[in-house]
Amino acid sequence: MSNRVFGTDGVRGRVGQSPMTVDFALRLASAAAQVLAPEGGRVLIGKDTRVSGYLFESALEAGFVAAGVDVMLIGPLPTPGIAYMTQRLGCAFGVVISASHNPYQDNGIKFFDASGSKLLDEVEARIEALLEGPVITRDSQRLGKATRSDRSRVQYQEFCASTIPSGMSLEGFKIVVDCANGAAYKVAPRLLADLGADIVPIGCSPNGRNINDGCGSTSPELLQLTVAGVRAHVGIALDGDGDRVVMVDEFGRCVDGDQLMFVLASERHRQGSLRGPVVGTVMSNLGLEHALGELDIEFRRAPVGDRYVLAMLNEVGGILGGETSGHILCLDKTTTGDGLVSALQVLAIMKQRGVGLAELAAGMRKYPQTLLNVKVARRFDPTAAPEVMAAAAEVERRFDGRGRIVLRASGTEPVVRVMVEGDDAELVKRGAREIAAVVESVAARQ
Repeated sequence: MSNRVFGTDGVRGRVGQSPMTVDFALRLASAAAQVLAPEGGRVLIGKDTRVSGYLFESALEAGFVAAGVDVMLIGPLPTPGIAYMTQRLGCAFGVVISASHNPYQDNGIKFFDASGSKLLDEVEARIEALLEGPVITRDSQRLGKATRSDRSRVQYQEFCASTIPSGMSLEGFKIVVDCANGAAYKVAPRLLADLGADIVPIGCSPNGRNINDGCGSTSPELLQLTVAGVRAHVGIALDGDGDRVVMVDEFGRCVDGDQLMFVLASERHRQGSLRGPVVGTVMSNLGLEHALGELDIEFRRAPVGDRYVLAMLNEVGGILGGETSGHILCLDKTTTGDGLVSALQVLAIMKQRGVGLAELAAGMRKYPQTLLNVKVARRFDPTAAPEVMAAAAEVERRFDGRGRIVLRASGTEPVVRVMVEGDDAELVKRGAREIAAVVESVAARQ
């Protein structure tokens, strides 16, 4: 992307450092209001549980109100909940204050348009073009107002419940739900309990600093131990802002986003409701592509980032796509990646079929894969570095056509991701380490 501030998922960074400062948030609100609601209107602001959410919420509120936009403050709610409620409440746009799966020291700001979709690149560019301008303040009679909208949490919960067959109960299921001490800590346990499940909550006691800390979809080890320890039927792990999900089967084994996509795609295919190709990313496991191929389901790969998965789904007329991390798009149910909705689709299949998650996921064999994140002082394109590409070519030669390599700079963190995948686990690990060492050496000279 050519934009200087917006990354693959809004603006994100370390709190107190550019761009995540109070001054920037105020200017961003002013610029966004001019582009997204030039004649006034209403904006919905939600957030996750980071302590820094308070200061960014206040800064954004001030900027929007000054620009003549009415503000609705909803507090902690999953990112997809903000997308849904933005559309339901008739807002001109929505804003989420969250750094998703990052640690609490980071935060971010992302936008949804009136339809609950993420902004197009050209819209973000128009906002960026106004960031250096003055913060506007309308005449007193045209200033916006701010209100709170706590009832919206229940409306989002009701929407999630509506995405499974009418009247379906989860009674008889014992479910461990890990909310990463994040935005879903209220709605997820309440939703599952209301549907009749026996709930064991973990990661549901946020203190502003423990979001994603040893819990949630990026650290499912505690969930795996708990599922086995309490003899639960299944475990659900969301990330800090609730748009990602990984699950744990009845044996305590992690089921990632690729495997969940296989479960959802194969069942929709069996029922005749799957439309278009399934879309993953360049990082999706080769086993997913092969397992879908055995069912005659077409599979496409998009660049990393759910916005690119969504763009390809729209291009090819698909309804199901996502990422290994658990960011899954079920466009027949909602407009954006939603961890709770995705988990409910899997639970509904388990209920309808009368089988456990382990059996549902067994049709996909995961190829050995190693992903290493190499920290860099500043981002660079690893595919443009001759030394890195030479190392990758040598590793690829050893696979003799039975593996693949993906190199990419993260769009949200100062790291270069080195992914090696193939049918030889030892070769995969060794090759990833060799390439990562070269990336680290090149990065040190940048």
